[in-house]
Amino acid sequence: MLELLSPAGSPETVVAAVQNGADAIYLGLEEFNARRGAKNFTRREFQDAVRYCHERGCKVYVAMNTLALDRELEAVAELGNFVSRAGADAVLVQDLGAARVLRSVCPDLPLHASTQMSVHNLAGVHAAAQLGMQRVVLARELNREQIRFLAAHSPVELEVFVHGALCFCHSGQCYMSSLIGRRSGNRGRCAQPCRMAYSFGRKSDAYPLSLKDNCLLPYLRELDEMGVKCVKIEGRMKRLEYVAVVTEIYDRVIHEGLEPTERDMERLRLAFSRDGFTDGYYTGEKRDMTGTRGEQDPEAERMFTEARRGYSSGERRRVSVDFTIDLRRFRPATLTAADDAGHTVTVLGAEPAPAQNAAVTRESVSAQLYKTGGTPYRCREVHGVIGDGLFVSAAALNGMRREALEGLSAQRGQLPRRRTGTFPAAPAGCSAPERLHLNLQVQSAAQLTEALAETKPDNLYVPLTLLTTEPGLLRPFRESGADVVAVLPRVVADDELDEVSRRLRYAAELGVGTALAGNLGHVALARAAGMAVRGDYGLNVFNSQSMQVLSEAGLISATASFELRLEQVRDLVKTIDTELILYGRLPCMVSDQDLIAQADVGDNPVLSDRMGSAFPVVREFGNRCVILNAHKLYLADKMEDVLPLGLWAGRLLFTTESPRECVEVTKTYLGQSKYQPNGLTRGLYYRGVE
Repeated sequence: MLELLSPAGSPETVVAAVQNGADAIYLGLEEFNARRGAKNFTRREFQDAVRYCHERGCKVYVAMNTLALDRELEAVAELGNFVSRAGADAVLVQDLGAARVLRSVCPDLPLHASTQMSVHNLAGVHAAAQLGMQRVVLARELNREQIRFLAAHSPVELEVFVHGALCFCHSGQCYMSSLIGRRSGNRGRCAQPCRMAYSFGRKSDAYPLSLKDNCLLPYLRELDEMGVKCVKIEGRMKRLEYVAVVTEIYDRVIHEGLEPTERDMERLRLAFSRDGFTDGYYTGEKRDMTGTRGEQDPEAERMFTEARRGYSSGERRRVSVDFTIDLRRFRPATLTAADDAGHTVTVLGAEPAPAQNAAVTRESVSAQLYKTGGTPYRCREVHGVIGDGLFVSAAALNGMRREALEGLSAQRGQLPRRRTGTFPAAPAGCSAPERLHLNLQVQSAAQLTEALAETKPDNLYVPLTLLTTEPGLLRPFRESGADVVAVLPRVVADDELDEVSRRLRYAAELGVGTALAGNLGHVALARAAGMAVRGDYGLNVFNSQSMQVLSEAGLISATASFELRLEQVRDLVKTIDTELILYGRLPCMVSDQDLIAQADVGDNPVLSDRMGSAFPVVREFGNRCVILNAHKLYLADKMEDVLPLGLWAGRLLFTTESPRECVEVTKTYLGQSKYQPNGLTRGLYYRGVE
């Protein structure tokens, strides 16, 4: 049966989720979780929550799913040790380095790959498993057939989001909030720019990035039959009554095997929706998925009041218990309580006395033992031996029942015995390069000019599709000494693998020996074609331990996150060659929404916000789109700050630039021109992110 996983943004919400049927909850403490704007939990509150949940048969997963700096990894280890000792059932992680640290420091603590890890194909699931993940939370963008394929072949458990907010961008790959206002989604500070109004195409002040909430309630049985282990409700930032209502509806459909009703859907809409719900990613019908939050229906508050009254009036979540009673003359009375998890408690009472009037019977004893009200237990059956002509007071039976259930609670809340490991040794850095190499990345065939080849870049990064479509355009670059590198798409679903693999094999036949991959699941694709692999920015290298993970995975270079400050890039232990993007329109979002087709205004439309900033939109593989930053990163006049960073290479990222502009920018970085683009930015290299 599916595990129902509900959000808990506060201690109060724990009660709402558990009492309405959650099999597990996920929460965050005050650090390292992707919803740092929620109330979250103090350490004492966390311990209380674990005890409360485990007593009632509910698991507790801890979100530690943000990127961590080198100086923060000791705190990650300490927090991991704390939640492990306190009984957390698993920890969700995004950061490759943090996962490495936790695996070393808390070897018995199960790890789950957060959706922030951007796992969207089977190779990615296998890569996560090799990192020690026991469960993978799949990307929200997958359709039913893609999920079905993964469930049939996955070596680990799979978890699917079934209800709540949808990000416009693939999780873990959104940089819009940080690039606009320094509030990084990868650090738990997303300002939700996707919910803002934009002018796009023929529409002004529209909401083209605001997706409706996901709702897969009608498909739960199908997901169960596929072999999905867990279904997840989003909402750590939402009110606790929302969690109560949504959990209760999903609980009935999952655990009672009921079909969802129109009333269920109406209650979900009242709880929260954005112009209704969508199942577009799951069904593959991805048009008309946008929506905004309107005024709350007055009926919603009445529903919330009813929900609050329901779960706060007493125990609704009951654990089944069987009692075995032994009442015989000349020996102490005994009562054993047992649950389905194998816990048993036996308590002793006084020796039964001879009955002066009415003797106890099996019926009268059972009636007393069934009175478990006010506890998280429900008496299922009473067994045992009851001698004839004996008397035991109701108070004595009640006392034994109470003592047995208290003992059962103590056992159920008992903390696990887990090993404590050591912090992994600091990785050894590679020798500093003799010079800073210059890598160029292009977007279009028009940018592959002989004039650009004459600048003699060390490496030329070309999108795989373009490289295999226009191989003749690469000749001048090869003749100039550049190594041509195939740039893999940001997202490659399993039903797209054949095309990507075919193009990689063709690229290898053309003599291309290296690929650039921004997802761990794509490394195997390049390797299968016999290529060496360089790591792209999508891997979110934020600390030295992440660098070490890529080194151990056999990558020959990594790209430091552009959310780091320059001094943080400098302090990375560079276990493999490290590059940094020094120029270009940085990617804000990559989405499975085909904005360009929806806008119906031709290729390369522009998204404009209310401040007048214009964000170009370009196509990606698979009719996906990439939203680029409104301003171009420019550091040609800051190279004195870049050169001491210990980098192997700097990358110039060309997207919307004209062929001539590509050449002029390159010459500027070579010291051969004084060209400067309009609307430049220093990115986050001096400001950093929250």
